[in-house]
Formats: sequence, C-alpha cells, structure tokens
Amino acid sequence: MNIPKMRRAGNHDLPVLQKIRAAAFTPVSASFCKMLGESLYELVQAREDEAQPELLASLLAHGSPWELFVAEVAGEVAGFVALRLNQETLVGEIGLNAVHPDHAGQGIGTAMYEFALSRMKAGDMRAATVATGGDESHAPARRAYRKAGFARQIPSVWMCREL
Repeated sequence: MNIPKMRRAGNHDLPVLQKIRAAAFTPVSASFCKMLGESLYELVQAREDEAQPELLASLLAHGSPWELFVAEVAGEVAGFVALRLNQETLVGEIGLNAVHPDHAGQGIGTAMYEFALSRMKAGDMRAATVATGGDESHAPARRAYRKAGFARQIPSVWMCREL
C-alpha cells in the first residue's frame, strides 16, 4: 500500500487533475452510455459528463465552499478529493474525487477518504456523506468508501426513457 502525501490543491495542479479525472471517469461515461443507449445517453447524461472539467476547475475558484486536496505518491499526483464542511448542518461531504487508474487498488482512495474524514472531524462535523453510482463502473469507489467506514446507505435508482 502506498500511503499518499496529502496537500491542498492549487491552480497549478489543474492540468494533471484534469488528466486524472478524464482517465478515471471515461470508463464511467462509457458505462452510462452502454446502460442507457447512445441516444438516451446524449439526451440525459452527456452534458453532465461534458461539464466535469468545469466542475473540477470550479472547486479551485475563489469563494468555493469546497476544499480540494491532492494525493501524491513518490512526488506524483495520483488522485484528488474535494470536501465540504457545512457549519450549519455539521455534515461534511466528500464530492468529486478520483484516483488515476494506474494507481488503482493501492489504497490511495481509502487514504484520501480517511484524510477527508479527519478534516471533517477537526472541523467539528457530526456526520459525513458521499454519493456514488450503483453500477459496476462505480464498484471500486463503493469498496473504498466502505473501507473508510461508510456503512449506511440509501439506495437510489435513476430511471430514464425517451419520449
């Protein structure tokens, strides 16, 4: 297991973070397209997938409620995790995150989530949440979240059809 060094992300990290995001989420988008069919995928999901680069960049924007951290292994950025501390509800949230597929299965995701949880505890959060897909392409994420202690869940189904 490679224990990553965690540090706050900066604008200079954005190009490598975008590469990690693309490498990690391209298979997810392909899975969604296969499940929905190309026509329905284009109607209901493609825009959200195409907006991910802007979403990631917005996490670094001044005034963003999100904190963005990178996970470095041997000086190389291997992943990233966004988290938000809601001082009103005292609920912390893990948002957009990814580990580069070249580093998958090495415990980096679990270490990132444990880091995020420690930030939440230090920020006096009382609970933590994370959302993920129930499809096969999200199975590694679900395993890592469970390893980090996320044991309770509310199943959800998103249903689509063409008109």
